[in-house]
Amino acid sequence: MRVTDDHLDALRTDGFVIVTGFLDDDEVAEAQAALWNEVPHPADYYADPAAHPPLQESQFAAIRRGPWSSWTLNRLAFHPDLVDAARRFLGSDDLRLYKTELWPKYSGGIDHDQVLHRDFGNHSLVVPKATDPARQLTSFRLLSAVPEAGGPTTVVPLADGADVPWWPTRREPGTLRDRELSVTGPAGTLFLYRTDVLHRGSAFTGERRARFAILADYEVWGPRWTGKLAWADRAMSPAWTEMMERATPAERGLFGFPAPGDDYWDAQTVRDVGVRYPGMDMTPYREALR
Repeated sequence: MRVTDDHLDALRTDGFVIVTGFLDDDEVAEAQAALWNEVPHPADYYADPAAHPPLQESQFAAIRRGPWSSWTLNRLAFHPDLVDAARRFLGSDDLRLYKTELWPKYSGGIDHDQVLHRDFGNHSLVVPKATDPARQLTSFRLLSAVPEAGGPTTVVPLADGADVPWWPTRREPGTLRDRELSVTGPAGTLFLYRTDVLHRGSAFTGERRARFAILADYEVWGPRWTGKLAWADRAMSPAWTEMMERATPAERGLFGFPAPGDDYWDAQTVRDVGVRYPGMDMTPYREALR
């Protein structure tokens, strides 16, 4: 249990929590080695920034939505200790992993400064219910050290933002700037936050710096008005096939894959899904038919 009950209490009270050392040194090293198949290494980027034109156009252009070509990176999105934290925070075992992103940032090309905002604007069709707002859990895993000069996310504790109306989600520049706390830390740090907490990306103040993070967002299956991605839209890629084949039945369920014993399964679907995913162990689904 890398996320303690005290961490989750802080998340409920403050709207966020920072967990240093969530990933161990080996996990960080493996993830960093896999990064460069997805995004430019800082040395390559700064050798010729013009060779990466999209990264000069928008602070969001560099985002790579999962699944990625690396099992190591994909596995971080449903790291067992992250899933455990989401289950305990959201109060359910029936979880949906509704978004994964790999977000690299490089200083110098564009301004990464943002205004304070709440994420529910593009995670839900409505607004949080004041009596039960924490129905989604968003997360960053830092895959590089993020110092104060490295463009950290900043966040406003819930109590300090309590008087700010739900809508619009984006606030005027400079709002509550004196109440912001920076999310800094070594590689392997976990930042958990709620979609109703005010936060923003900040500008780099150091030169030739880069920041890399894996984002994974969870909610309880059920509401029809929340979410971010449609996994079936990505289900034709080799990376998706590998991820489904290597995941456990419970981990597949985070993406919406039917569980063993679901009414979807019969002799025909067990056979044909096994053809679609030849490396998948269909035994749990087959045995549940008996």
